[in-house]
Amino acid sequence: MKTFALVFIHVTGAVVLGMSACHTNRKTDKRLHGTWKSKDGAITLKITDKQFTMADGEAPIPEDYFMKADTIFTSFEGNQPYTKFVIKKLDDHSLSLIMPDDTVAVEFSK
Repeated sequence: MKTFALVFIHVTGAVVLGMSACHTNRKTDKRLHGTWKSKDGAITLKITDKQFTMADGEAPIPEDYFMKADTIFTSFEGNQPYTKFVIKKLDDHSLSLIMPDDTVAVEFSK
């Protein structure tokens, strides 16, 4: 009976840890969702609950994303390393993003 109780406790603990580790936190700011256009009109950005799509003259490729604080992490079909976009400013009608390769922010509007 002792071994059953020990095994049961360990298996239950492993299941709980596994479920919490696999849980994805999809909390995003609702102001971020929508279609954004850069001020110069060269880049179109579409953000939904699940996908981040950027079109800059090429065919748009939807990517999965998640957020941590003020940073958007994107990946194409789960591949790593993640691409990072830092939100410098966000309100209902304007968005300022620092692109992965630049230190200059790109201004977007809805």
